[in-house]
Amino acid sequence: MRVLIAGADGYLGWSLLLHLAARGYRVMGIDNGSRRERVRKVGSDSATPIASWEDRTKLALAHGADLLRADVATDPALIASDVDRFRPDAIVQFAEIPSAPYSMIPGREWEVQQNNLASTWSIMNAIRKHAPRCHLVKLGTMGEYGTPNLPIPEGYAEMLVVNRRVGSADWSQTDTVPFPRQPGSFYHASKVHGTINLALAAKTWGLACTDIQQGVVFGCETPEMNEPDLLTRLDFDEYFGTAINRFCCQSVIGHPITVYGKGGQTRGFLPLADSMQCIQLILENPAGAGEHRVINQIEATYSVRELARIVRREARNLGMPAEVAHIDNPRQEAEEHFYQVEAEKLRAMGYIPSTTVADEVRRMLITLAKYRDRIEKFRHVLVPQQHWSGEKIPCATT
Repeated sequence: MRVLIAGADGYLGWSLLLHLAARGYRVMGIDNGSRRERVRKVGSDSATPIASWEDRTKLALAHGADLLRADVATDPALIASDVDRFRPDAIVQFAEIPSAPYSMIPGREWEVQQNNLASTWSIMNAIRKHAPRCHLVKLGTMGEYGTPNLPIPEGYAEMLVVNRRVGSADWSQTDTVPFPRQPGSFYHASKVHGTINLALAAKTWGLACTDIQQGVVFGCETPEMNEPDLLTRLDFDEYFGTAINRFCCQSVIGHPITVYGKGGQTRGFLPLADSMQCIQLILENPAGAGEHRVINQIEATYSVRELARIVRREARNLGMPAEVAHIDNPRQEAEEHFYQVEAEKLRAMGYIPSTTVADEVRRMLITLAKYRDRIEKFRHVLVPQQHWSGEKIPCATT
């Protein structure tokens, strides 16, 4: 199978490039290097040392893949040319700015919206013109749904509307409709807009697409990263670092594990290696022509409070004096809420979780301890300042 990965220099993209190449896929990766630049601009760096762009292109070739420089959002003609030349069976769309806090910085809201919508639009049009049978696998987010007081289905749900009196008779009607989206940031809103565009392209163009509503991915390596130069990036700052990854980096340098507010925020989570397993299964079981298939990609749900305790326990078992601190929540979100997610499609394809949260956290801590000095250098980025209101004020301990 020929697979083009857009955003192949990122956390998930580089991991997938190595994963698929090791399994005999013909892989082309494209990226504009912007993740490196944006992380640098917010005053941070990857906790794990990552190879330079030039070295990564050589490493990709050595492992049977190509890595090319291209901007999916701003150069649609180049992307169309790449698709025409490579003729992929599938394209995996990771070329988006993956940060809710970054999207709430005054002046950055439109940057996120523009990049995320334009990159997917360029890929959709390239498929339409040059590879109409290509399967588009688009990374969405469970954050599109928000935290409704209802079980979350996989994209679509059968709705029953009842009106007891219409004229002289009772009336009711059912229909299968997209489950309501309730984005909590401009980043999540960009993902919702992407979902709407995909659904319409499937309906009107006959596009075959899988829309992955992925939970929070954690972990710093996969089995293919068997030498230091092959490591993927791992961010831990308030903008691009996610909960478990950030908690582990904090524990390694003796910084308190920062839980936002009460810590009852509950989300779906998935280890990095299992994310790769799931995407491979999706590629091997493609959507049909004209199908907008939605898949909730999570292993299980946890509250942030539970995860902090797991990280603290595993860190202490390794001799790290980890402590948990609750701080002001810079986000506008419910801190205690109902959360139930349907995630059966991947299991029907054969997905089997490969590890537990505790075991993966332990492996992360052992690996990240090697890079303690790199993390310590950026200790100042571990406490959030960017509030959803647009203000930038360090969050205090509660």
